[in-house]
Amino acid sequence: MTIRIERDRAHKMRHEVTVRGHRFAVDEAAAQGGEDLGPDPHDLYDAALGSCKALTLLWYAQRKGLPLEDIRVAVERDAGQERQGLYRLRVALALGGPLSEAQRQELLAVARKCPVHKLMAQVTTEIETALDPAAA
Repeated sequence: MTIRIERDRAHKMRHEVTVRGHRFAVDEAAAQGGEDLGPDPHDLYDAALGSCKALTLLWYAQRKGLPLEDIRVAVERDAGQERQGLYRLRVALALGGPLSEAQRQELLAVARKCPVHKLMAQVTTEIETALDPAAA
């Protein structure tokens, strides 16, 4: 799968992202020179974690027949020490439905194992960046 990002020259910094036919804008806040016409890359990174937890919880609860009715995930970022190598995310889960305390704890354990959480915390990611020879 290829994700495409293309500049929208009608705006200062806005880009259009295409993922499997889905399109959305990314931009920077005005303080960073953009127009705040969409989330910035850090927002998308953080949102990937929260949305993965939500989808993983729903999938798991449906598979196990747990009475999970509502899911709200809040992700708070502390990037104050990012340049020193520490990026903190705090995730708060609000789970609705007639769940027992044991089921709530089971879902919490599942949320801590969502694929994006593992990717961010346990996997070494290798990134290769090169120029596209066709664009020269």
